[in-house]
Amino acid sequence: MKIRLTVEPGSTKKNKTGGWRTFKPETDFAKCISCGTCARVCPEGVIEMLSGKEDKKLPKTDYDYCKGCGICAEECPVKCIKMNLDK
Repeated sequence: MKIRLTVEPGSTKKNKTGGWRTFKPETDFAKCISCGTCARVCPEGVIEMLSGKEDKKLPKTDYDYCKGCGICAEECPVKCIKMNLDK
């Protein structure tokens, strides 16, 4: 049995796809409570929680692959992520 795929499994990191987004998520780290919701809800898996100041984990977005969908901003409980026009 043949399975036809439009992309090879695990190949999404081969092609940068963030270049066509209209909006870009930008995080106000002073407001961030390090809950990790943004990383959990990102459909592309491009938000990673990394160690910041005082052992606080902060979100880092890989803009090379971020589509600008806005789910992270919508789901953030403290609304520290704003969707701004990508310049």
